[in-house]
Amino acid sequence: MKKQKSKKSRPAAKSSAQPDRLKGWTQIAQFLGQPIAATQRWARSGMPVKREGRFMTASPEELSRYLGREAGFDVPVHIASEDMDLSADLKHALSYARAGTTGKKRSSR
Repeated sequence: MKKQKSKKSRPAAKSSAQPDRLKGWTQIAQFLGQPIAATQRWARSGMPVKREGRFMTASPEELSRYLGREAGFDVPVHIASEDMDLSADLKHALSYARAGTTGKKRSSR
């Protein structure tokens, strides 16, 4: 009779909740979905990051508001990740877009 090898259990996966602070260029770049070089370039042009000791930190909420302003929106941009259900966000975005276009007349040139 052969002994069965016991499988080592993996530690529970961390929840995909958004962190309160992003620490370091790597985490900030991963949050934005951009390379580190692009993230550093955006920081030089005004993206809200702060130096804490030897690390750069940023708030996900501040980054979302910054991206919304840079894109010309008056609302924060929602940054999606691989494990998010985007159907509710899509419905919200469509209703926002429809509300913004109703009542406006198209100008013809």
